[in-house]
Amino acid sequence: MILIYIIKGDVVKMVDELEEQIEKCRIEAESAANYKEQLPEKADKIIESCDSKECYTHINNEPIPSKESVNEIINISREILFPGYFTKEKLDPINLKYNMGQSTSVLFDILSDQITHSIRHDCFRYNQPCTECINQGHKIALDFLEAVPSIRKTLATDVRATYEGDPAAKSYDEIIFSYPGIYAITIYRVAHIFFEMDVPLLPRIMTEHAHSITGIDIHPGAEIGESFVIDHGTGVVIGETTVIGKDVRIYQGVTLGALSVPKDAEESLRGKKRHPTIEDDVIIYSGATILGGETVIGARSVVGGNVWLTESVPPDTKVMMEAPRLIYK
Repeated sequence: MILIYIIKGDVVKMVDELEEQIEKCRIEAESAANYKEQLPEKADKIIESCDSKECYTHINNEPIPSKESVNEIINISREILFPGYFTKEKLDPINLKYNMGQSTSVLFDILSDQITHSIRHDCFRYNQPCTECINQGHKIALDFLEAVPSIRKTLATDVRATYEGDPAAKSYDEIIFSYPGIYAITIYRVAHIFFEMDVPLLPRIMTEHAHSITGIDIHPGAEIGESFVIDHGTGVVIGETTVIGKDVRIYQGVTLGALSVPKDAEESLRGKKRHPTIEDDVIIYSGATILGGETVIGARSVVGGNVWLTESVPPDTKVMMEAPRLIYK
């Protein structure tokens, strides 16, 4: 009998605990519902803030280029620029014409659409006169495809220079497949074409995509000659008005930037030369910072690691930091 009462008592206790738990859950559910009732009020305040001049919104304007489409442009461009390296199917002399033709057609459609979006967006948002954006989109897409053989030749010099200056590289294939410097330079060279054609938004979206993946930040407006090498690459910054000659090699952490300016001078400097000029055959080692639009690094010069420069250097000059004094404890 005692055992029965003990078991019965445990059951009653379990039932009571379960009922308490159910009641607690019910109270929590009602509380959550009370919170949710406040959502319309919060949403109204969020919507009202869209009219504030202090907030940035993109309402009732032409859609900006799609990041997904830009990524597709980059991927297809790499397939065309380096045939056989990044295509899903194996390329051979039999299917090359069909495959390249298909890729070119797809790239043209996506490009013309995204370029049209970019141009029309600026027309609507900034009340600019009509520029026949659809025709412009198609024409610029065709002009880019016309430039592909030239871009490919320039990229070949970049790959070759990377291989010749890197004993760790086993082959050209390894460089094309895996080097972040070549990835960033490839996207820059594509984006630079669109920048020169005055396509808004699209070029910067492309180079910032490369920046996010490689840590290499090249503005599409920079002018960079052939046989350009970025070794390792992480932390490299190349500003909009930078001019780089042929056969230049830079290492990780290098900044080719602008001098700081007061806020009220920013607008007056837009489009002006603010970043350095690097002449042919220059090597810039890791961590170096070179600033200013009037700063020129002369041909065949070497800039050592961690050097800070805001003035020009004559040709055939070596600039290096004095050896630091090490302290051992």
